[in-house]
Amino acid sequence: MKTILITGCSSGYGLETARHFHARGWKVIASMRTPSAAPLQASENLRLLPLDVTDEASIAAAIDAAGPIDVLVNNAGIGLFGALEASLMAKIRDVYATNTLGTIAMTRAVIPGMRARGSGTIVNVTSSATLAPFPLAAAYTGSKSAIQGFTGSLVHELAPLGIAVKLVEPGYGPTTAFAQNTAIRLEDVLPEPYWTYAQPILAGMAEPALFTTEADVAEAVWQAVHDEGGRLHFPAGADALAIMAGA
Repeated sequence: MKTILITGCSSGYGLETARHFHARGWKVIASMRTPSAAPLQASENLRLLPLDVTDEASIAAAIDAAGPIDVLVNNAGIGLFGALEASLMAKIRDVYATNTLGTIAMTRAVIPGMRARGSGTIVNVTSSATLAPFPLAAAYTGSKSAIQGFTGSLVHELAPLGIAVKLVEPGYGPTTAFAQNTAIRLEDVLPEPYWTYAQPILAGMAEPALFTTEADVAEAVWQAVHDEGGRLHFPAGADALAIMAGA
C-alpha cells in the first residue's frame, strides 16, 4: 500500500484528492493547519496531520510523523484578487510564502527520503493562469508561475535519482482560491479607473462558460501519479484543457 501526503486538505482540491486516493486503496495523509476543523474522518488508512507549509518547524514535525512518503502533492495555496497597485505588500508576501516558498520547502523536506529509497513522485498543483494570464491576479499568477519554472528544472535534477516530478494545472472554478474570498470588498481592490474593463472579467468569473471541478483536479493528480511516460503537464478541467490545446 502506497502512502500519499497531500497539503491543503481542509477544503477544495486537496480535500477531494484525499478522498479520491483513499477510495482507491491508498494510505492517505491529509494535512492542513487545523485538522480538528476538517470535513474528514480519520480511519486506518486516512490520517489527519497538522501542517503549516510556511513554518519550517511544522514541516519537519509533519514529515517525521508521516514516515516514508511515496507521493507528495503540494496543493496548499491562497489567492489574491485585485489591481496590483491596490494590493497590500503584506498580502502579496503571504501569497508567495504559501504558494511558492511553501511548495519549495515541502519539496526539499521529502527529497532525502525519496532519494534514499530511489523512488517517489512529487506533484505540484499550480494554475492554468500560468499558461494564459489574465488581469487582476498578477501576484497569484506570479506565485504559481514561479513553481512552473521550479518544477521544470527539478524534473531533470531528480529523474536520475528515481524521483518523478509533475505539474497539475487546474482551470478556474468555484474552488479557486481567490474566487472563494466572499468577504472581499471590490472597492478596496479595484480603484475606480479599473472598473471600465473589470466588469466583463467579473461577469465571466461569476458564470464561466468552461470551468474546473474538484473532481477534475483529483483525477488529474491521479493520472500524474500513475504516469510512467515522463509527461510533465496535466491540465485539469475543461477550461484548462482548452487553454493547453491552444498553447
